[in-house]
Amino acid sequence: MKIQNTKIPDVVLIEPTVFGDDRGFFFESFNEHRFAEAIGKTVQFVQDNHSKSARGVLRGLHYQIQQAQGKLVRVVSGEVFDVAVDIRKSSPTFGQWVGAVLSAENKRQMWVPEGFAHGFVVISESAEFLYKTTDYWAPEYERCIAWNDPAIGIQWPIDVPPVLSGKDQKGLQLVEAEVFA
Repeated sequence: MKIQNTKIPDVVLIEPTVFGDDRGFFFESFNEHRFAEAIGKTVQFVQDNHSKSARGVLRGLHYQIQQAQGKLVRVVSGEVFDVAVDIRKSSPTFGQWVGAVLSAENKRQMWVPEGFAHGFVVISESAEFLYKTTDYWAPEYERCIAWNDPAIGIQWPIDVPPVLSGKDQKGLQLVEAEVFA
């Protein structure tokens, strides 16, 4: 397993060691001990989620103000541009973002810790996206920051308007959003 640090130290990219031959491939997608070493703490995952989306679908920027979720995310079909935004007011990287291409081909995973808003846009024809979470989905605590907030300035790799859910169309600007202390 190869760990790649990002410009926000708490967010890491994880690249598994893949063993392949003419029959296909094998890799370990999660190992509790190695993961704890990579992020510097042990976490317990309580829920796995799986979504499928078409090209141009943008989901995010989501977070829960209570029952905050850490997320270990990966793609098993297709390709996405995945983003984490630091929304911890006391953090030196508050309001900053990191992004990476995650795909079935590169098999990368991104760790998005509690205190971050998360989103992705599909850049292939379709994509299947998996994520493990450290707390349960709690819709009453779910919040959304606008995907195109100029104060954050995410450089999404799209050249057409994204396809958004009704909830995502109502995302707030970071300055208006309820964030973490």
